[in-house]
Amino acid sequence: MILRNLVIFILMSAFFSQPSPSRGQDSAAQPSIQPTSEILKKSKPTDSNSNIYYKNKLEFSLETGWLPKNIPFAFDFLLGGGYNVTGLQYTLVPTLASLRWHMGDVRGPTILRGNWDLTLTAAFTAIPRGPETNYEAYDMGIRRNFVHRNWKIAPYFDGRLGMGRIDAKGPKGARYAQGQDFTFTMMMGCGVRYNFNSRFAISGGMNYMHISNLYLSEPKYPNFGINVYGLMFGIDVRLGKPKQRSPQ
Repeated sequence: MILRNLVIFILMSAFFSQPSPSRGQDSAAQPSIQPTSEILKKSKPTDSNSNIYYKNKLEFSLETGWLPKNIPFAFDFLLGGGYNVTGLQYTLVPTLASLRWHMGDVRGPTILRGNWDLTLTAAFTAIPRGPETNYEAYDMGIRRNFVHRNWKIAPYFDGRLGMGRIDAKGPKGARYAQGQDFTFTMMMGCGVRYNFNSRFAISGGMNYMHISNLYLSEPKYPNFGINVYGLMFGIDVRLGKPKQRSPQ
């Protein structure tokens, strides 16, 4: 019995006294494990606006404004004019129903980062101050959205050109009124857009509006034109389904 216990004790002592493999042996036998941060590729910065401004997005836009400030024609210097304002004051109240088509995804560096949208507009303009009473037009234009990552607010500027019909009072003897019904229009504006989510947004800013007949009524009736600016507000609503996420 004593001899058996002694043998068992010697065997157990020999087993537990074996040296454990050194750290250096482990590293030589096994490949080193790199930190996860060094193996994984750097992830792209998140952009919550990628599902708001993207190629082929369609939106319905409804805008209205109050344009009471009369100024000379903005490009009068190209026509050799003297930046004069007629003695007749106008106030225009445009209502614009538009279809916006985003022509591309967001691109560009730093503060110029953004996208363009093409705007098709049916416009009705009430004239509460002036000899004429209303103006209907069809306009086309583009808007540049300046899109910063994860900002709900996006500055913009836009421009539109079109043609329409005004109830001209120049042929009826109203001084400084418009010389004929068929006229052309130009609009330029800037402001900011606030996105509630990928479907709804509102906007607000300043807008300049010009109406004239490009001298088509002369020499019988003078072409004085209308040049006003003021505030413009709008709402944008996405049409169709939201953007589909690309598979990871």
